[in-house]
Amino acid sequence: MAQGQATKVKKKKKSVLKRAAQARQRAEVNRANRTRVRTLMKRLRTAISAGDAGAAGTLLQPTLSAIDVAISKGVLHENTGNRYKSRLAVAFNGVKAAKA
Repeated sequence: MAQGQATKVKKKKKSVLKRAAQARQRAEVNRANRTRVRTLMKRLRTAISAGDAGAAGTLLQPTLSAIDVAISKGVLHENTGNRYKSRLAVAFNGVKAAKA
């Protein structure tokens, strides 16, 4: 389903209406979790590309935690989240090594 489109309800049964409402609520929660992860990743990547090891160090743990939460909620696939975490950690270690 495209983003921003409403869920179409074909029948007016109580259970169908309830499932449609639940789908809308889950989509909203999933979108919020996905946005939170993407924002944190963007901030961390910006700090890494700027070479600011201190800021990147403070952002690393909350970002990895948000990715783990997204995995547990089913927003991200486990392999996708682990790939993100690995790449961010490698980039952070590169900045940390360059500073030292």
